[in-house]
Amino acid sequence: MELVLRGARVADGTPTPARRADVGVDGGRIAVIHREGDPGPRPGARRVLEADGLVLAPGFIDMHAHSDLALLRDPAHVAKVAQGVTLEVLGQDGLSYAPVDDRTLARVRQAITGWNGDGSDVEFDWRTVGEYLDRLDRGTAVNAAYLVPHGTVRAMVVGWEDRPATDGELGRMRRLVAEGLEQGAVGMSSGLTYTPGMYAPDSELTELCRVVASYGGYHCPHHRSYGAGALAAYAQMIEVARASGCALHLAHATVNFSVNAGRAPELLALLDAALDEGVDLTLDSYPYLPGCTTLAALLPSWAAEGGPGATLARLRDPAVCARIRYAMETEGSDGCHGVPVDWDTVEVSGVTDAALAGYVGRTVARSAAGRGEEPFAVARRLLLQDRLGTTVLQHVGHEENVRAIMRHRAHTGGSDGILVGGRPHPRAWGTFPHYLGRYVRELGVLSLEECVAHLTGRPAARLRLPDRGLVREGYHADLVLFDPETVAAGATFEAPRTPPPGIPHVLVGGRFAVEDGRRTGVLAGRSVRRGP
Repeated sequence: MELVLRGARVADGTPTPARRADVGVDGGRIAVIHREGDPGPRPGARRVLEADGLVLAPGFIDMHAHSDLALLRDPAHVAKVAQGVTLEVLGQDGLSYAPVDDRTLARVRQAITGWNGDGSDVEFDWRTVGEYLDRLDRGTAVNAAYLVPHGTVRAMVVGWEDRPATDGELGRMRRLVAEGLEQGAVGMSSGLTYTPGMYAPDSELTELCRVVASYGGYHCPHHRSYGAGALAAYAQMIEVARASGCALHLAHATVNFSVNAGRAPELLALLDAALDEGVDLTLDSYPYLPGCTTLAALLPSWAAEGGPGATLARLRDPAVCARIRYAMETEGSDGCHGVPVDWDTVEVSGVTDAALAGYVGRTVARSAAGRGEEPFAVARRLLLQDRLGTTVLQHVGHEENVRAIMRHRAHTGGSDGILVGGRPHPRAWGTFPHYLGRYVRELGVLSLEECVAHLTGRPAARLRLPDRGLVREGYHADLVLFDPETVAAGATFEAPRTPPPGIPHVLVGGRFAVEDGRRTGVLAGRSVRRGP
C-alpha cells in the first residue's frame, strides 16, 4: 500500500467509542483498517506514519460555506484545509454565481461583494451549474458540493422586484432548478432575508422544493427571521418541507437577539416534533455568538427592491432615507429580523473601498461617537461609498442557545465563514477546531466521538454520500489527524486569519494537503456531485 497511519485513536464518524487502529490508504481510498487486538499482522506500506497520541477522523464537512470564489481565487484554501475540512457545501443563502446569464451575473456579483469580493480577480468562464462544477474540477485544496441558489434563479427569471412569479416564470424557475440538480447540485438554498429571495411566497418555495425532492436533494433555507419571528420562521420552513416532501436542512440554525435569550429549548421542541412525525430534517450551526452578514442586509426589503442600483438611489434620497432609518431603528426592519438595529452591536468587519478601512474593527456606534455623528449617518456613508460591499459582525448571540442547539440529534457543523474583509469573523478559520477544543475538551458539551460524528458522518448522510464521512474500508481517504490535547481555534476576533494548532495532518483523496502542520501544494479536491 501507499500509506499506513499507524496507532491513532480512530473516531470513525459515528458515536462509537474511538479505538486504536492502523489505517491503510491506497489509490485515494481507505484500503484496510486493522484495529488493536485484531488477528493477523499489522499492515505495511511504502510509508508508515506513526500516529500514536493523535485522533484519526474523517475529514470535516462544512455544511455552510461561502468559498464560492475563494476556491477559484486561491485554490490552496488554507483557511479551511488547515482546520481539517475536506468538503464544503457552496451556493448558500440563495445567492451564488450559477446558473446565470450575463445581466444576472453582474448584479449578483455586486449584491454579494461583501460575501466573496467583487470577483474582479476571477475569470467567470461559466454560466451553468455544471460548468461551475467543472471549473472546480481543475483542482482545489478541498472537495466541494453545490446548492442551486433560489435567489439567483429568481433574479434570472423574475428580476429583483417584489411580486409573485407568473405561472410561466414559475415554470422556468422549475426548469432551472431541475437542470442544476441534473448537472450535479445536491439541493437548493434560499435566502429569505436577502433580496430577491425574500420576495418569494411560500407557495413558490413549495413548488421548487417538489422539484428538489424528485431528485433526492434537500432545501437549505436562510429563513425569514432569526430574531423577533424566529420560531414562526422555523415552523414556516418545516411546513414547506411537509407540503413538498422535500428534505430540510436549516442553515446556521440559531435564535439570536435579546428577544430570544434562553429560547433554544422551544426551537428544539419544534424540531423534535417534526422529526418524530417523519420530516427529514437536519441543521447546522457555528460555535460562536456573533453573526456575520452585510450591512446592506439590515435594510428593509422594500428599500432593496429592484436590485443594488435601486437601493443606492434610495439611500441618496433624503426623504426616502428618513423612512429607511425609521424602519431600521424604530420599527425593526425585516432585513434585521424584525428587531430594531442596535448600532452598538454592529461591528464593521470588512470594506471594499480602502478609504473606509478606518471603520473596520469598530462598531457603527463607536465610529459615530468618534466623529460626533448619528450612527445612521455613518451606516449610510458606508453603504453609499462602499456600494453595499461592507460586511459586519452582529453581536447578538447567546451562549446557552449555542450549547443547547449543538447537542441536538440532527445537528451538523457549518462555518458560515466569510473569507474577505479586513477582520472577518474568526469562524471562517476556526469553527472546527473550536468545536473540538472549546466545546469538547474544555467544556464537555459533546464527547469527542459525538462531536466528530456531528462534523463528518451526519453531514455525509444528509448529502447522501455513500462513501464519505466515515472511516470505513473502501471509503474516500479524506482524513484528518489531530491532537485532542492541543487542538484549538487559533483564529480570534483580533487575528481572524490565524491557523489552528493541533492539526498536523490532513489528507484529501489519500494525499497530504497538510503535512506536519504545513500546507503542501496538493490540490486533490474536486466537485462532489449529486448521485443518481
